[in-house]
Amino acid sequence: MPAPPFPTVRRALLSLIAAAALTATAAAAADRCPAPPAVVADLEPPPADPSRVEVKTEGAAITTEGQFDLKGPVRVRQGDRTLTAQEAHYDSASQAFDVQGDVTFRSPGMTISGDSANWSSEGGGTFRHAHFDLPARPARGHADSVQLEPDGKLDLDRVEYTACPAEHPDWLLRARRIVIDQAAQQGVGRNVELDFKGVPILYLPIVSFPVGGARKSGFLFPVVGTSNRNGFEVSAPWYWNIAPNYDATLTPGYLSKRGATLGTQFRFLTDRSRGEFDSDWVPSDADAKRDRSYLRFTERSDLSARLRFDTNLSYASDSNYFSDFGLGPEGTSVTYLQRVARLTYLDDHWRAVGLAEQFQTIDQTVVAADRPYSRAPEVSVSGRWGGMHGPGFELGFDAVDFVRPDSVDGVRYSLAPLASFAWRTPGAYLVPAVGFRTLRYSLRNAIGPDDSPSVSAPIATLDTGLNFERDAGKRVQTLEPRVVYTYVPYRDQTNLPVFDTGLPDLNLIQLFRTERYVGGDRIGDANQLAMGATTRLVDADSGHQLLSATLGQIYYFTTPKVTLPNEPPVSGSTSDFVGQLDVTAYRHWNVQLGEQWNPHSQQSALSEVRVQYQPANNEVANIGYRFRRGLLEQIEGSVAWPVADSWNLYARHVYSLRDRSALDSFAGFEYQACCWRVRLVGRRYVSSQTGKRDTAISLQLELNGLSNVGERAGAFLERSIRGYSATPGMTGYE
Repeated sequence: MPAPPFPTVRRALLSLIAAAALTATAAAAADRCPAPPAVVADLEPPPADPSRVEVKTEGAAITTEGQFDLKGPVRVRQGDRTLTAQEAHYDSASQAFDVQGDVTFRSPGMTISGDSANWSSEGGGTFRHAHFDLPARPARGHADSVQLEPDGKLDLDRVEYTACPAEHPDWLLRARRIVIDQAAQQGVGRNVELDFKGVPILYLPIVSFPVGGARKSGFLFPVVGTSNRNGFEVSAPWYWNIAPNYDATLTPGYLSKRGATLGTQFRFLTDRSRGEFDSDWVPSDADAKRDRSYLRFTERSDLSARLRFDTNLSYASDSNYFSDFGLGPEGTSVTYLQRVARLTYLDDHWRAVGLAEQFQTIDQTVVAADRPYSRAPEVSVSGRWGGMHGPGFELGFDAVDFVRPDSVDGVRYSLAPLASFAWRTPGAYLVPAVGFRTLRYSLRNAIGPDDSPSVSAPIATLDTGLNFERDAGKRVQTLEPRVVYTYVPYRDQTNLPVFDTGLPDLNLIQLFRTERYVGGDRIGDANQLAMGATTRLVDADSGHQLLSATLGQIYYFTTPKVTLPNEPPVSGSTSDFVGQLDVTAYRHWNVQLGEQWNPHSQQSALSEVRVQYQPANNEVANIGYRFRRGLLEQIEGSVAWPVADSWNLYARHVYSLRDRSALDSFAGFEYQACCWRVRLVGRRYVSSQTGKRDTAISLQLELNGLSNVGERAGAFLERSIRGYSATPGMTGYE
């Protein structure tokens, strides 16, 4: 489990991170690292007694004291360990060998070679002026002396250590002493200097680093940098491996313009639950003149096979916290922080949910009347029997107490039974259904005399469709028409409050929904027919979809009258046309088009076009266009592409045609060698919270085989460039 430190400052101009290569880095680097030399198998059968010592030599002299002088080449074998040298002296009393000249020791996963050594039949020894190689880690280096313990632990004195190939040691740890525990897969160095390409970049009195995948308590590599908002910054994470299923990371730090910082992360995992607590604290912020903090707790517990409890709680000390400490527009565009606790029961027929939910408003420009209500609490129960074939019955009930200060609030009760009968064949289906829905409120601070308004209405629907197929050579083409008729009589609901209800965009999902609104405060009247058709082109052998096109529209036999406050009434006898086209028919190209067309004004209400070329996970180019009448019109382009051996380029540009200005732009490059990677990215963007333009230039260095802290380096690129993954691999359709 990774252990993120205190968040990097939002507009960091320079961040130098000595971090471990991630799985993606290691996979990509594998092609750049020379393969280790092949190990020639020992063709001799293993000894029957692994503790028995076998010696082969060209000659030997025996003294009266039981000493043996062996002339080389000398080969000593014990189990799966071998020691070779030019000459050796054996003391029978101590059962130890003193060997000189071209000394080489081999055991599974380890090779040590040096000028001379002392080795005991118990399995330990000391090698002088030695080179060591741990190919399974991988790790290698040179030390004045290497002490090998019987349990495989290595004690290295005056050592140079690296995870790079021996012929290209681009980074080195130079230390007075390093102890490598192979069983725990951890190393600890003292008086350590980190050199990169021959230049010292970091000194630490003590450092802990992995030699494999195991976890270990200790300090991890620090994060340093500067920013115009916070000045010079440094943080030094300390990882605490409490237990196999518990760990924590404490990250003390310092910001020159604000003062000391402390980040904390605690994680736990049990048979039935998992969770995480994160906190960031800036006590006595020198710039803001107050304490600053951010807390977040998430947890999920399976109390039984059918009962689950979820928690997601967040808190920020002030509305400017994310603009000061967030990273990019993802962090500065926070409007609300959610706090919710949910208990869910689920069996073959019933689903019951009880929850409490509240929001902290971060964006103070949101007026009080537009802020979300708290749910304190909500209880909902739904049941379903049958329905796929033959008769079916559904029942839904919920009760929600909506709370918002200085507003009309109260409890809403809803009941919705529904009966249906489904008839299905491979080429057609017909599902008629009838139901009833009722709403009732118990209001506080009601504006009018009625503090218990209610409304009820019957519901009738008929959902039917066909599925035609025809052979088209190596392809199969389908035609799937669908018709949904909905009838709900009009009920006057102008006296009902609006707690959680809105009008969603008209899309292919909303086209066939029997309810016009999202939320529970309105029963939308309807006497309408939704009609649409989808055609698909599918590869007959692989089943891969090459093309999908859908077009649909709603016909109103009676114009809907129910509206939300400030919602324009429906006009005309038809809705907008909605259409979508997905094409993946030609190799690695993918085209997506979405359109909402108003036939009355002969204008587009919403348009979206995306074109993507992606021959591999780490090779992708995108171009897109987004339009929403009266709100936005944007074009976007992004690319992540290897341009030469070990070189990758990244870029993204989002431009508002409506505002005639760029919203978000970045460009950068990455060079990836065998055991390290460096990435430089420059970025300029508009903060959606402050409305100001911010500039960031980040330099990031990753060294394979050292401790990893924080968010992995490619996460920002994967969020920003659609389809990009740092893991190489083929994708798309050939």
